[in-house]
Amino acid sequence: MEHLPVMYAEALQQLAIKEEGIYIDCTFGRGGHSQGILSVLGQHGQLIALDRDVEAFDSERAQAMLLDQRFELKHSCFSQIETIVKNADLVGKIDGILMDLGVSSPQLDKPERGFSFLRDGPLDMRMDVTAGVSAEQWLASVDEKELVKVLFEYGEERFARRIAGAIVGKREETPITTTRQLAKLIEDVIPMTEKNKHPATRTFQAVRIEINRELDELKAVLQQSAQILKPGGRLVAISFHSLEDRIVKRFIRDESGAKYNPGKLPIREVDIDKGILKKVSKALKADAQEIRENPRARSAVMRVAERV
Repeated sequence: MEHLPVMYAEALQQLAIKEEGIYIDCTFGRGGHSQGILSVLGQHGQLIALDRDVEAFDSERAQAMLLDQRFELKHSCFSQIETIVKNADLVGKIDGILMDLGVSSPQLDKPERGFSFLRDGPLDMRMDVTAGVSAEQWLASVDEKELVKVLFEYGEERFARRIAGAIVGKREETPITTTRQLAKLIEDVIPMTEKNKHPATRTFQAVRIEINRELDELKAVLQQSAQILKPGGRLVAISFHSLEDRIVKRFIRDESGAKYNPGKLPIREVDIDKGILKKVSKALKADAQEIRENPRARSAVMRVAERV
């Protein structure tokens, strides 16, 4: 059966796609969402897809879609979205932006990418293997206090100090170079495990977020997206963990005017800056059938806003 992205139907529905509209898919991945958007667009519609992973360009689907004149695929991280749109003279003309956040299935499925603690491979974790430092390089040199901070803030790991101390102690004996080494080290030092969750889950998440600057990239793309959408244009974001979802939720809330609420102060309504977005619906989640077919959908949260 063909792989479909998490909350595929909901994403297309919430984008409210217009046949002649201009859309951006911020995470091409396997191309599922992009292909869905193209299937709805008319002859004069346009889709720009981004992916910071160069491997996304090599798939048969990507190569086939690039033959479609309505479609462009750019090697880019989130924070370059405004530059791309400005260069195309499309600021204020974008009808919809889709963000499917976090690590993609192809990245998790390939041991050589180093994202999964369930498969042994080199400790890389870079979404863009052409830039930045790998997880192995970062763990070999990071200060112990900084490592504790990253594990606690980005992994919400309550054993952050214990894990950081073990990593620093281990690297003094021998380099930590593989996913299995790191996962086993964590298994050995955490005294308790959460039900149905591998003890290395939070650490791998934290290190991945840090070396890819994922939360900084998310904050940047949200701010830029609000500026490049046309009035009535939709922003659709799918998050897979609480840190991402919290950033998206707060951004939509703030840009919908909540941060300007004067409370009981005697201020005129005309003086209140009500923001440039409006929330379209409450948070959406995958239905029971999708969760049964794809367990990764269990943690997905979709939030939708519209440019006013």
